[in-house]
Amino acid sequence: MSLNPAITNWRGKRVWLVGASSGIGRAVAAQLHAQGAQVIVSARQQALLAAFAHEHPGSQAVVLDVTDAQAVLDVAARLQTESPLDLVCYCAGHYTPMRADALALPELLRHQQVNLTGALHVLAAVVPGLLASAQAGRAPHLSLVASVAGWRGLPQSLAYGPTKAALINLAETLFLDLRPQGVGVSVVNPGFVDTPLTRQNDFTMPALLTPEQAAQAMLRGWGRGAFELHFPRRFTLWLKLLRVLPYRWYFPLVHRMTGL
Repeated sequence: MSLNPAITNWRGKRVWLVGASSGIGRAVAAQLHAQGAQVIVSARQQALLAAFAHEHPGSQAVVLDVTDAQAVLDVAARLQTESPLDLVCYCAGHYTPMRADALALPELLRHQQVNLTGALHVLAAVVPGLLASAQAGRAPHLSLVASVAGWRGLPQSLAYGPTKAALINLAETLFLDLRPQGVGVSVVNPGFVDTPLTRQNDFTMPALLTPEQAAQAMLRGWGRGAFELHFPRRFTLWLKLLRVLPYRWYFPLVHRMTGL
């Protein structure tokens, strides 16, 4: 059973992808543009956004630092004044591998600011407009890109994992609050995707996807009306199993699998 209205026809839909200068966000923006959506991309890197807009005529590039609450409010207000948003997808992310014996507080806080606080800034700026749009008879959708790293604690994920776990919990609560009022909500939990962030990893990443493959999986998930979009399933279903293991089995198994 679909938990959200299925989005199968993107032609003419107005979508705002926050954190779309590279990686998954950029790939999703490109595929939505190819399917006729009116795409707005935001990130901090002006040159990359300008390149996207040049390569995808009709798209709109808006430079934005998600850690600046007032800037987020200003941009969201301008975009929603121009026309209602049909999809807001929060793709912004920061990742640095970290373990407890090399704990760095500035990096811990940077993860929190980008991965979680930035998402809260966007939510505060767009949720009232999405609710108003739903009351007017549209079917807006809000999607948060989290990670399988948020399912359980993992080595090297001391800074990253807790922020993604918070996004998953946030999306679940948003669904309970917003879906009855006509706003669709989904959470995206990718496995390993080849992006500038994951290239920092010094281990072989199982079932590694390209950003284009990840984007295709996301569009399929939205097309099914799913709440949780996790992929690739040949990898994520095993991690789903790990989620239900008791700690006395989980911790030794993770040590054995990772060597950490």
